[in-house]
Parts: sequence; structure tokens; C-alpha cells
Amino acid sequence: QLVESGGGLVQSGGSLTLSCAASGNTFGNVLMAWFRVAPGKEREFVVAITWSGGATDYADSVKGRFTISRDTAKNTVYLQMNNLKPEDTADYYCAADINNSPYFWDFSKYRYWGPGTRVTVYS
Repeated sequence: QLVESGGGLVQSGGSLTLSCAASGNTFGNVLMAWFRVAPGKEREFVVAITWSGGATDYADSVKGRFTISRDTAKNTVYLQMNNLKPEDTADYYCAADINNSPYFWDFSKYRYWGPGTRVTVYS
């Protein structure tokens, strides 16, 4: 089970930190990721992290602004979002699955999803 938190309303240029708390059988060779769905748009890959080694991959649109991390003791993944822009407005979803495919950006790879948390950035 995955549960996101930390969404909210923030002014352009501001920051937010999203959390994804995981429960159940964890974690070993697991890949965790954040996706987002902006109004009227399709689901978009944001960033992924391997649970075991902490390797990361970012979408170009968030590189240098967003940082993913994980706390293995708390079974939680974080997404620190800085210098937020109105185009970052979206519902953000945490996803997880076994790390057995190179297609980490493909949402169909992930079987486990949280309910999402909304981020709204106003100018």
C-alpha cells in the first residue's frame, strides 16, 4: 500500500515536499517512482529511484528542481520540489513495482499506486 501526502497550494517559485509512505512486503529489488497528471494532460513520468541502491532518473522537465530520496527506516520516499512553476500543477502519484525492467518511465510497468496528492502552483 502506498499513501502520498504533502500536496497543497504554493506560489510560483516556492517549494513543497511530497511523501509516499509504503507498507506491506518491502522492499529489496523495488523501483519506486513519481508520476503526475496535469489538468487535461496524460500521465507523465517525473522521477524514479531504486529502493536498494538509491539510483535515480529524472524527467528533463524537473531536473535541477526536484529531488527524490528515500528513508529505508521509515519505508518512505520523498519528493522535494523547489522553484515550482504553474506547469507543475498536477495530481502527483507514487508508484512501485519490482525493478525488473529498464522502462522505468513507463507507467504501465507499475502495479502499485497511491491515491495521489494534488499540487497547485499559482503565479
